[in-house]
Amino acid sequence: MGEKILEYKKSKIGEFFEFIHEILSIKLFSIGESSLTIGLLLTLIFSVILLLFISEWIKKLLVNRILKKYHLEKGTRQSVGTIVKYILIIAGLFSILQTNGIDLSAFGILAGALGVGIGFGLQNITNNFISGLIILFEQPIKVGDRIEVGDITGDVINISARSTTVVTNDNISVIIPNSQFIDSQVINWSHNDRKVRFNFPVGVSYKENPEKVKSVLMEVALNNPNVLKNPEPDILFEDFGDSSLNFNVRVWTSEYVNKPKVLKSQLYYDIFRRFSEENIEIPFPQRDIHIKSNGEKLNI
Repeated sequence: MGEKILEYKKSKIGEFFEFIHEILSIKLFSIGESSLTIGLLLTLIFSVILLLFISEWIKKLLVNRILKKYHLEKGTRQSVGTIVKYILIIAGLFSILQTNGIDLSAFGILAGALGVGIGFGLQNITNNFISGLIILFEQPIKVGDRIEVGDITGDVINISARSTTVVTNDNISVIIPNSQFIDSQVINWSHNDRKVRFNFPVGVSYKENPEKVKSVLMEVALNNPNVLKNPEPDILFEDFGDSSLNFNVRVWTSEYVNKPKVLKSQLYYDIFRRFSEENIEIPFPQRDIHIKSNGEKLNI
């Protein structure tokens, strides 16, 4: 009795696996000399997902561990990692198709159809993709750079195949097509390094001693912890204005590249305090008004 039950169970299991095999063997369509079945389709989907996962893992390993040992900038590491990821994906896709017996010659027709599609409606996508590759290879911008393109100013946090993500000071993420960085003028505030010089204008009354003003302004600049001491800040006597002697406070910073207005505010607070302590007058616009009444000229 027990043997009959065991044989019955084995037969049912065999029938179940045979049924699954029949389902997986259902032919969907043909690609050249190859036939795409449900089983093959599921295998391809699983293989592609696994390929994407492995390529992303290798990219992170390369960026965060291997290349980090060579003291490369974060943007450079990200670019190299992204390029390696793309190469792995392309090579892996060809390997998966060949391993599963897909006739690659049939993709010539698909490539032709894709070419027609590019000609009619995919120009922008293709342009952005190629621009993304140019950005990764030439590195006019990198992850971590402070850039200005059009009316947008912010930090680059990600460069993908189609677009680049920039975060503004208001923590707003702006997705910019890669082609815009190739076709338009881009200001990169930190292309070489993170040191940037800012110019802040200051005006004082004509009765003040320029040497004294220069000394006070230099003291304020050097006492600010966010201003670099090397290169040293300098004070320029710009010109004789209509109502003031105009100076230019030039300071270098690496911490406030993305917040110049904050640094300007800090310096102006300190400058106003020190001017008050030293009795240095900050002028206001003055005008001479001449009024003629009944042929007489009055000066005010």
